[in-house]
Amino acid sequence: MHKLLRSIVIIIGAIVIACGFNLFLIPHTLLSGGVSGVAMIISYFSPLSVSVLYFALNLPLIIAAWFLIGRKFVVYSLLSVVVATIALYFIPVKIVAIDPLLSAIFGGVMVGIGTGISFKSGGSSGGFDIIGAIISKYRDFSIGTLLITLNGVVIMVAGYITDDWNIALASAISVYISGRVINIIHIEHEKVTVNIITKEIDPMIAELFKRNRRGITRIPATGAYSGEARDMLMTVVTRYQLVEVKHAIRRVDPNAFVNITETVEVMGYFDRRSG
Repeated sequence: MHKLLRSIVIIIGAIVIACGFNLFLIPHTLLSGGVSGVAMIISYFSPLSVSVLYFALNLPLIIAAWFLIGRKFVVYSLLSVVVATIALYFIPVKIVAIDPLLSAIFGGVMVGIGTGISFKSGGSSGGFDIIGAIISKYRDFSIGTLLITLNGVVIMVAGYITDDWNIALASAISVYISGRVINIIHIEHEKVTVNIITKEIDPMIAELFKRNRRGITRIPATGAYSGEARDMLMTVVTRYQLVEVKHAIRRVDPNAFVNITETVEVMGYFDRRSG
């Protein structure tokens, strides 16, 4: 995906998230979970605005992501957080649905859509999304499931503090829905097998290792028609990592033959490389 297009998608995602907050969740004092949920709780009991708190709480996580995930992820995540902060400030807090349950459902859908397309474009919407991305990078878990768990903890704590379990349970529904929507859009935990035949074997290996933390197997192969001997590279990656892998292949050898197949299950060692 082109950088400009990625940026546009992330900006749209951030605006969608802000609409979910200001039009559905905040009017009913519902929570979105995670860092944004913490920001909402503080704003409900203080004169501080959600937009300022949202940015302030996200800043240290973005700094941590710079060292643990990568510069590009941080740049896109920072873009999402900044746009969402501005959108939260300018979009009026207005009740769209009178029923708090309907607001929780549609708010969750909007937050899930905004977060999911941000992830799919190579960034995040900040907050626990960054924590989820860090954990998913080093452990083979679904980001959506991680966010449901992390956000659920925040909401349960909030319910205990505020002693309003109706709001807490409605917020839990919203968080669950947003997590499921994220899983539908962002398929980080689904894997594919990539087979690559190229004349630029060593530069290809170096480029793939630079962009991808998965292992690569080098397999001797011979063309049945030409009789020409070449090596074939095989690697298993997530669908999210596939974007970077395809970019690396095109950069080294645009004429490389690439076969990508869905992987049902991986047994054995499937962890990230440390280097």
